[in-house]
Amino acid sequence: MRAGGLVLMPTETVYGLATDAANPRAVAAVYAAKGRPAFNPLIAHVSDVAMARRIARFDPRAEALAARFWPGPLTLVLPVADTAAVCDLARAGLDTVAVRAPGHPLAHALIEAVGRPLVAPSANRSGRPSPTTLADAMEETGAAAGAALDGGPCAVGLESTVVGLLDAARLLRPGAVTRDQIEAVIGPLAEAEDDAKRSPGRLARHYAPDLPVRLDATQPRAGEAWIGFGALGGPDLNLSPAGDLAEAAANLFAYLRAADRSGAAGIAVAPIPGEGLGEAINDRLRRAAGFVG
Repeated sequence: MRAGGLVLMPTETVYGLATDAANPRAVAAVYAAKGRPAFNPLIAHVSDVAMARRIARFDPRAEALAARFWPGPLTLVLPVADTAAVCDLARAGLDTVAVRAPGHPLAHALIEAVGRPLVAPSANRSGRPSPTTLADAMEETGAAAGAALDGGPCAVGLESTVVGLLDAARLLRPGAVTRDQIEAVIGPLAEAEDDAKRSPGRLARHYAPDLPVRLDATQPRAGEAWIGFGALGGPDLNLSPAGDLAEAAANLFAYLRAADRSGAAGIAVAPIPGEGLGEAINDRLRRAAGFVG
């Protein structure tokens, strides 16, 4: 990685294709491997708050959220403090930086060993479902990686929550750290508005399988693969037979991939409740179906 190589890195959210955030050529190689538009910024992954403070300007809200949720699946978008440590290409030319301290021990160990922030966008090709196992990561972008770390299946299975802290605190992308949990620490969150461009994962069609996706289905149509939830769905590809949103989030991308490989003509997904973690699950499903933009 110090020489500009790429590494498949597990996190608690999804597998990332990681490299040195300061190296424009290495970051360009990540974009190329993913086929990712260069206007979509990358998250700088740090080992701890001290490293984060070197690249981003923290205010009291950022300090409070980092103290409560780091290491973990929360990304903060803050004014950039060191434009060399996270290069312009990684920041999509913005004057802000997205920063997160991941909770997976292998991710933490790798960042510590390299000694500087790493960009590590999800290791899928752009727009595809994010990989939650090393096998899926290898299938997507493994050919571009010089090494890979196997951390087992990802515990969370959804990309991190993204909160912008530039004026009003804004929820830029829902995730495993829920709106209610964040508001309990810093008060009400505004909607994304113009700050949305500063967050990764905001493309209209994102996390998408090759097959068309139909949402809020009560049963599959002829030729459709069926992804159920709770009582709506059989034993195969049921995100959570018990109706548990955390279990559903952990299974979401793997089940979209399985349905995509099934030979069906399309994918039907049962309704998912919108509260709590369901907000993030539904956000990913709407983007998979091309309904957000």
